Amino acid sequence: MPRFTTVRPTLLAALTLASAALVARVGAQTQTPRYGNCTVTGQRGSVPLRPAIPGQLTVQTTLPGPGWFNGNTPASIQDGFEYCMAANIAHRAGLDRVVVRNVPFDALVAGRTGNNYDIGLVQVTITPARARVVDFTVPYFSSDQGVLARKASNVTQANLASKRIGVPSGTTTYTFVNNTIKPSVAVKVYPDSATMLAALRANQIDVAMLDTVVLLGRVRDLGGQAELIGQFRTGENYGGVLPKGSVNKAGINRIITALEQDGTLKKLSQTYLTPVYGGDPSSVPYFR
Repeated sequence: MPRFTTVRPTLLAALTLASAALVARVGAQTQTPRYGNCTVTGQRGSVPLRPAIPGQLTVQTTLPGPGWFNGNTPASIQDGFEYCMAANIAHRAGLDRVVVRNVPFDALVAGRTGNNYDIGLVQVTITPARARVVDFTVPYFSSDQGVLARKASNVTQANLASKRIGVPSGTTTYTFVNNTIKPSVAVKVYPDSATMLAALRANQIDVAMLDTVVLLGRVRDLGGQAELIGQFRTGENYGGVLPKGSVNKAGINRIITALEQDGTLKKLSQTYLTPVYGGDPSSVPYFR
């Protein structure tokens, strides 16, 4: 007669638990992570990177950044053009999460925020001077310089140079205003765009200048006190900031180029920037 082996209940339970744990681990490895409200495209893990912190893409930015990073604190951000671009980078690099860190803009572009991050995304214009202290990715967005003026100040292109102009610290706008507009009143420099716009609202300046795409998204916040009266064509491009000598530069560039070519960046712009702008940046008249 055949012999039957009896499995003890305790051993059977242990084997069942082990099998369940194995299935859970396999499921966790194959399930695509969620990155807030972002939709990711392309093949997960197709472009491996060497992140500063294993398992995550560490992103530095300067908040607030409506449309780019939607949320007032790093923990509250769930979407936005640059955040979701970072999510797509993390996805294609096979990383499970995106961690945002809030840093001063001028410190980031000066290479003074350390090397414990993977990419800085905060609408940074690529310039040769900045490229001496940080590395840049390939461009992912184009922008010109906008002129946001208080309605009560009666600013025009003809009298712009005689008005009180404010700019955020560490931006290319400061150099552009001094070298191109050459104002008769010393330019007022503010630590960030939010402080600059508060000064405009308080009538401490007549004009706030910054990238057109950024200012277009702030007009509604000023409650009808100011309007975007024009912009200057500068041919500037935004690029991601990388620590100098980053080993991930080629890989991140490959991903951003693919996101541009497959239409992902265009969709992100339509989803997150157009509603915030309330209009098309190209419809703002150009000044000579």
